Amino acid sequence: MRKLLLFMVLIGAAIAALALLPGRVDPAAWQPPAAPPLSGAFAPNDSLKDADLIALGQVYGPEDVAVDNDGRIYGGTQDGKVIRVLADGTVETFAETGGRPLGLHFDGAGNLIVADAYRGLLSLSPGGEIAVLTTAADGVPFGFTDDLDIASDGTIYFSDASSKFEQSEYMLDLLEMRPHGRLLAYYPTTGETRVLLDGLYFANGVALSQDESFVLVNETWAYRIRRLWLSGEKEGSADIFVDNLPGFPDGISANRNGRFWLALPTTRLQTIDKMHPHPWAKRLSSRLPEWLKPKPVEYGFVAELDEQGNVLASYHDRDGTHLQEITSVEEHNGYIYLGTLHGDRIGRLKLPARQVLTGLRRHTLPGLTP
Repeated sequence: MRKLLLFMVLIGAAIAALALLPGRVDPAAWQPPAAPPLSGAFAPNDSLKDADLIALGQVYGPEDVAVDNDGRIYGGTQDGKVIRVLADGTVETFAETGGRPLGLHFDGAGNLIVADAYRGLLSLSPGGEIAVLTTAADGVPFGFTDDLDIASDGTIYFSDASSKFEQSEYMLDLLEMRPHGRLLAYYPTTGETRVLLDGLYFANGVALSQDESFVLVNETWAYRIRRLWLSGEKEGSADIFVDNLPGFPDGISANRNGRFWLALPTTRLQTIDKMHPHPWAKRLSSRLPEWLKPKPVEYGFVAELDEQGNVLASYHDRDGTHLQEITSVEEHNGYIYLGTLHGDRIGRLKLPARQVLTGLRRHTLPGLTP
């Protein structure tokens, strides 16, 4: 009995030491709002199980996807490649960035603009040649270039998720819960990079409204979407577009016809919410081996929103066996294409007829059409 008591005291002392020792993570206490129920427009279903699986087993973590004018699908993968899926389903390497390509978007000249977590904002020519556009703003290097959208005048709006932690350390940024993120703009005509918003809790997905009067940026750790007004009476001001989401918002995209698509790679994690008010618990968690740290729920989850922030519909895979950890949603020609951080596939789901709006790009991918 005495040996057991001594053992417990030693274990307690070791845990206390781990929780109190200084380290890279300096956690802030934060009281998250109570997680909303999955009900109403967020009610669970299994509609994502109807998605086609493209490049199954041939890709690793196509975090964001884009479709070009010939209907070819592009994805940035964990091994630093930008892959391309041809009309017959063949997967080829379009380029290798030497980093971790995340957000993808084509500009008006047909270049693929890439937010690379390690290399900054890149431009890939139609032939796959890589040019670095920008790597810093206001003297602060990008720590985690994440997502982007491009305005009609060529301005690139993009996010730097964290100026402190890099892509492989995103869980440390979550545990620290301090606002290291920024929303930025790059102006191709001048080469200038400007900070539009700072103090964001993991700045992630970026999307412009139909008339480009505002731009959205996801604050993943705070479960919300911020809006920055670019024109009109509120120009230069920022507000909350959607608050207290039932999951972690990752990528967001616009179909430029009044709809936004939101990817939520996991539902809310009770373990994380319970730790947030207690810096010592988060400091301790940051020192645990990876297999003991909180893990995302195996769940597929995307939502459709209008430009007023109303949730119109959601699509789920409740057990995550078909699609899970979805990090991006891109609408194209009556389908949504779904990227994932660690998965080995790209999802493609045909939209209900009521959502196939006019004015969208109309390209076909005959080799992948059901």
